[in-house]
Amino acid sequence: MKMFLDTSTDTVILRLDDKEYQANFGHDMAEKLLAFIHEKLQESGKDFKDITEIDFNEGPGSFTGLRIGASIVNTLIHELNLNQPLITPNYGKNANITSPKK
Repeated sequence: MKMFLDTSTDTVILRLDDKEYQANFGHDMAEKLLAFIHEKLQESGKDFKDITEIDFNEGPGSFTGLRIGASIVNTLIHELNLNQPLITPNYGKNANITSPKK
């Protein structure tokens, strides 16, 4: 099964073969994305072990969204022993790191 994930915007896009799912998690993406993927896999009668290839929208886009998505995708690539390179997000610009407010 081929999986595609796009976390570059507020609307997450997940494709499992030819089925597409969308969700907007707001600030809870880090907490809810992996469960969302698992839920959609189960609805398709599949599990993580059935994933044979992963494609990811590397950006540019949301810094946090891309970091979360790339972390999940890279973990799956590693744990499923997929024969593909790890993902490096493209943020479109250098990170804007501000000074702490306190």
